[in-house]
Amino acid sequence: MKQKRQPEDKYEMIYRISDLTENSINPVTGQEYDSSWVILALTESKEYKQMCGCHNGCAYTIKTSRFNDEHWEMSVGDFIGFCSANNKNAILVMSGTDLELAKKHYGGHQYNEAFLRGYEPSVLIHSTTLPAWKHIVHDGMLKSWNLLKKEKGIPNDKPIGALLGDPADFSDFIMFGSGITGEIIVNSKQQGRIIMDENSEYLTGARLYFDAGKMAQDGLLLRDGCHLKVKDMLPLDPYLVWAATWDSVGLKNQVSTPRIFAEQADSKFKAIAKNAYLSCSAKRTFL
Repeated sequence: MKQKRQPEDKYEMIYRISDLTENSINPVTGQEYDSSWVILALTESKEYKQMCGCHNGCAYTIKTSRFNDEHWEMSVGDFIGFCSANNKNAILVMSGTDLELAKKHYGGHQYNEAFLRGYEPSVLIHSTTLPAWKHIVHDGMLKSWNLLKKEKGIPNDKPIGALLGDPADFSDFIMFGSGITGEIIVNSKQQGRIIMDENSEYLTGARLYFDAGKMAQDGLLLRDGCHLKVKDMLPLDPYLVWAATWDSVGLKNQVSTPRIFAEQADSKFKAIAKNAYLSCSAKRTFL
């Protein structure tokens, strides 16, 4: 067994290495990874901003491109803060110089700070199926997959994210985003496999628009270096601004594609948001 590396500074469970071979052997312990490990790697790629997943038995890895992610230092800082607060074993793949640059740039920020940063969207989107939307309305809130599994006995053994190598504790959180990502997830759930084709036909569900500024202000918004999310549950009131369904966006029926549904819903939301309440940072995303 290789000698265990020393943790990075004050972060007891966070380690830095300069390069990583993506296989099943943990470079810190010399043993196979267990589910407690996550990785953030700073890359030189010009093909993506961020990407994540598991490859060749490696732990769940967030890859952040220094060329395409102009806020990569903030991603590193959020990753460190989130992992430290949640007692996660984590590996940073970057030079010591880059880590020091990230720490200096991050300064006094926190992964759960109660305001939106200038580059963060003021509206966050969560997509779900129509049957799930009915349950959400009945409960008056969004709930994480793990909480729903505990309360309602979801028949699935694992969420769809498990096919991408998401760690089990990801299901303690409600994930938010923008663009067509949520519709890709809904389509994948329906098919039982990952479907990345934005032009693949599927049964549209509900596309939910939330006031991110209000979520942050109330201390609910969390950042892990890649995702914006909320732990366990999120009440619809006062955070939900609008819910788009096939009929409310002008589609002829429920069948559409992720691209078409997302584009038409976003277009309709622009008009609605002009008269809807949003927090003080409001409207800069869509208006």
